[in-house]
Amino acid sequence: MRIGELAKQVSISTSAIRFYEASGLLPEGPRGHNRYREYGAEAIQRLQFIQLAQRLGFSLDSLRGLFALPHGEDTQAQIRAGLQRRREEIARLRAELEAQDAELQRLARECEISWSRGDCVTPDVFAAAQAKAAQFG
Repeated sequence: MRIGELAKQVSISTSAIRFYEASGLLPEGPRGHNRYREYGAEAIQRLQFIQLAQRLGFSLDSLRGLFALPHGEDTQAQIRAGLQRRREEIARLRAELEAQDAELQRLARECEISWSRGDCVTPDVFAAAQAKAAQFG
């Protein structure tokens, strides 16, 4: 299949396919007699894998490294380690987001208290909320 059909199959642009080729993530398809590149099922699988990995937060550099590995048990160990590292990164991000959410909730309460007294929210309200968070937090 030609690049346009491949792009349609995996729902990405032809320029994205060319980018993946240029950056070493997708092997270039061989040229047919008509000088157009031809792509097979392997290209579809590779592009779907790239899309999945990106959706899960893996960088293109990490994928490039993965594709460069020879197949074997060592490769499987590296894949397992990469998956575990990403899960740990997600856990750290989740903890950071939960802390931010808690801080936003405290700030919202401080604003409501300030507004219920008829006060305007000023920078000192934010500073007081931050001081309380540091004290209890």
